[in-house]
This record gives sequence, structure tokens and C-alpha cells, in this order.
Amino acid sequence: METAGTSTDLLQLVTFTLGDNEYALDIHCIQEVNRMGQITPLPDSAKYVEGVINLRGKIVPIINLRTKFGLESKIDASQSRIIVVEAGKTIGMIVDSVSEVLRIPSDIIEAPPDIAVSGTSRYLTGIVKLPDRLISMLDVGELLGNASSEILALTY
Repeated sequence: METAGTSTDLLQLVTFTLGDNEYALDIHCIQEVNRMGQITPLPDSAKYVEGVINLRGKIVPIINLRTKFGLESKIDASQSRIIVVEAGKTIGMIVDSVSEVLRIPSDIIEAPPDIAVSGTSRYLTGIVKLPDRLISMLDVGELLGNASSEILALTY
């Protein structure tokens, strides 16, 4: 697609909220988005692991991104959603709400600031610059790397 005489790639991002912050994931890593349902707790698991769900006969581990990002765990069954992603293993992530699917040109994404290399900032792949807001893009592989190995140890 041509935009102002230059060629840019279009990306599709699913945006969601955690507290007052807005985040995005590339739509290609998302399997589906579900309403909150019954989650079976896993004993002696990491603080951010809520448990597992049965998703059409498949056991899927669920993590709470609020807890993983150091926020107070708060699940609102009417607004919270489970984003099911594929990151080497199928994993569900509880978020406060899913906002929209954005179709944006890749040239409006900037690299995260160099100072953002610790804590939850290490999960950032970029910052989406929209006229009215900034959205933090997350790397699902980085985000779930440690979670995946911890959950595997508990579920197998």
C-alpha cells in the first residue's frame, strides 16, 4: 500500500488494557480471545499463574498479566478477557479488557527507549505512536519465555 509516496507494511495489532496502560500484540500470535470462565488453580505455582482451563478438550495454562507486571491482581468477570496465544505452547493471558484491532503502518512504531531494558520494559518491542495516544507493543515470546518453562514443569 502506498502512503504519501512511500511504501509501508501494514500491521494488525490487538490492543488491550492493564490498569491505565494500553498494550498491543501482533494479531498473528493470537489464537483467540475469550471471556473469563472457570480456572482451575495449580498448586505451588508462580504468583502470576492463575491455573488452567479446558479449551475444547485441550488444557491451557492461564497467567495473569497484571500480576506478572507487578500490578494488583484484579479480575472483573464482565470486562476481563483471556487472550490465548501461541508461544511454543498455547498459553492464555488474563487482561483487563480487549480494546480493538488496529491496522497500522509499520513506520509509526518506534523502538523502545534505550533506558527501558529492565522490569516489564524488557518485554517491549516498540511504541506505537498514534495522534491521541501511545501503545506499548509486547513481544509474546519474551513475555512468556520464563512463564512457559515454569508452567510446563507444573502441568507435565
